[in-house]
Amino acid sequence: MSAISEQVLAISKVYLGPAAEPFLDRQCKAHLKTDLATLTSGQLKDLAKWVEVGAGLIMDPAKAATLAKKIKDIG
Repeated sequence: MSAISEQVLAISKVYLGPAAEPFLDRQCKAHLKTDLATLTSGQLKDLAKWVEVGAGLIMDPAKAATLAKKIKDIG
């Protein structure tokens, strides 16, 4: 797993717990056409957008927005 992927996963686990990795992998495959493991810093902005949309369906939208901002700020 790339260093970027590990950072995204660590941040996301705080919000999504053990569901973080499968959730992120689905977002990467469906929207970025890549795997979580090969995520690059250039893809963080797009991932953050999709994380906010997807996570906003299963958690408080404000928390989803915070998670998305933290992901975007990694790069």
